[in-house]
Amino acid sequence: MFAVLKTGGKQYKVAKDDKITVEKLEGDEGSAVTLDEVLFLFDGKKATTGEPSVKGASINATIVKQTRGEKVVIFKKKRRQNYRRKKGHKQELTVIQITDIKAA
Repeated sequence: MFAVLKTGGKQYKVAKDDKITVEKLEGDEGSAVTLDEVLFLFDGKKATTGEPSVKGASINATIVKQTRGEKVVIFKKKRRQNYRRKKGHKQELTVIQITDIKAA
């Protein structure tokens, strides 16, 4: 069985016991989280498509760790104007492990 879920504006294809990295979710390491925005379910025989999400379906997961992504460097320059700006950004991320996929 696998599902497609949406969190943080992105879509992820997940199955039981998968570990994925998503944008920051609230919670401490080891706490449980429920993701309700399931877009697609497939149980091996039957496929269920949501409009936009599958009613009654949810995905249970456990937070493995809270982390930050790699640094992204933002550099602006205007030629011949002596204008240069350099900034960095690290996105806050959460690593979760899928424990259960519940259909409607």
